[in-house]
Amino acid sequence: MIRLLLAGLLLAFTPAAPAAEPKRPNILLIFSDDHAYQAISAYGESRKLLATPGIDRLAQEGLRFDRCLVTNSICGPSRAALLTGKYSHRNGFPNNSNSRFDSTQMTFPRLLQGAGYQTALIGKWHLGSDPVGFDYWQILPGQGAYYNPPMIRDGKPIVEPGYVTDVITERSLDWLKARDKSKPFLLMAQHKAPHREWEPALRHLDFDKDRVYPEPPTLFDAYKNRGLAVRDQDMTIEKTMTDRDTKLVAPQRLNPEQRAVWDAYYNPRNEAFRTANPQGADLVRWKYQRYMHDYLATVKAVDESVAAILKYLDDEGLAENTLVVYAADQGFYLGEHGWFDKRWVFEESLRTPCLVRWPGVVKPGSVSKDLVSLLDLGQTFVEAAGAPPLPEAQGHSLVPVLKGATPADWRKSFYYHYYEYPQPHHVRPHYGVVTDRYKLVHFYAPDVDYWELYDLKEDPQELRSVYDQTEYAAAQKDLHTELTRLRAELKVPEQDPPGFSGGKGAPKPAL
Repeated sequence: MIRLLLAGLLLAFTPAAPAAEPKRPNILLIFSDDHAYQAISAYGESRKLLATPGIDRLAQEGLRFDRCLVTNSICGPSRAALLTGKYSHRNGFPNNSNSRFDSTQMTFPRLLQGAGYQTALIGKWHLGSDPVGFDYWQILPGQGAYYNPPMIRDGKPIVEPGYVTDVITERSLDWLKARDKSKPFLLMAQHKAPHREWEPALRHLDFDKDRVYPEPPTLFDAYKNRGLAVRDQDMTIEKTMTDRDTKLVAPQRLNPEQRAVWDAYYNPRNEAFRTANPQGADLVRWKYQRYMHDYLATVKAVDESVAAILKYLDDEGLAENTLVVYAADQGFYLGEHGWFDKRWVFEESLRTPCLVRWPGVVKPGSVSKDLVSLLDLGQTFVEAAGAPPLPEAQGHSLVPVLKGATPADWRKSFYYHYYEYPQPHHVRPHYGVVTDRYKLVHFYAPDVDYWELYDLKEDPQELRSVYDQTEYAAAQKDLHTELTRLRAELKVPEQDPPGFSGGKGAPKPAL
């Protein structure tokens, strides 16, 4: 009995073992260029354009964001916002025409590197300056090439034989295999695809067996009930697509063996097109079908890449402790309104796919309709890693949202601002406020200065501006007030800084 009492006393006074520190997750960002959510089967788009089982796996095992928005729907500015958590007017990268990323500002890869993560970037960069904050990087110069792409590896030029999506996948896997396994990792695998000119992997040339794709209902949009900016742009399938876009001209970087495969597929189809000589609406329809074949074929290779990298995580026992995000730098038009490209505040351009798998944190198969943004990913990654937050960031960590506990004060509105004008595509600068139902937009340039208002509930295809209509007077007033608040909160200059746009500058919003 005395021994039992002594043993109990010893146990009572023995200090408890310290709780083990939670293991920091690896972070994998797979980022594509111009990948429309309409071309991901997990998003259930009505045209059912393409099955994407690799990407869909992230939706099944994680969370699908249905309202992930971009701050400025164009490649470089969107990437700068992702890295810094700041809008274009704060990170200094407003357009692709004359911007160069200031690598002295803090980014989430630099914070993770400083917190002991091993960091790597492989693929498209498109920010002008060299990457900073990475232990290893191998990037495409500029937009990059689809076949036998030149690349820059830690500052040294090289050429990689093969197809660009496969090269990025293989080098990402090589890095994962050779990494320092004593450290958590950040890997950013960033694809060129499906960016223009949508050049497929040769193995996918006949992937759809000449399928005839369903047309979007607005393929022949006449742009009624909207202003000059929408009517006077240069991004239509009808007028803007080139012979290179439609594969009537072959890419220059194909080697002879690759060119033979290319010609065997495209030459007879191109000859049939020239013989038929379609005109008017029939020509638009032919271009649309060729566009869908090529664009979706490039997406198919990206989907295979996602599947291959996820399989590696499974095989190496890494999946359970790796936060995986798939996203694109913005949305893209797949014939809606007769367009390709992006840039607009409208849905197909504004919304980007975003899927997150984080075992033990994210409920599998969940869906969020919260207003989130690529702006939020950096803060999410550093919080997940236990690193310091991004300084001056204007995004917010998604960690509580991923845990299924969206904060009560989470954003109910979102600010958007596009600058690049007049070239390419002649889309006027514009800014506005987006909510779950409405969009209030101000278009400005030397020849335009007007507002539009869209009701997404009554007009989901955004075919009719209801600005200044009596029944929307209260909503319009509230949106102007909210837009003024957002611009003040985000410290948006009253006039665009020099070099931001070809317009006359953005006047202060007023009723």
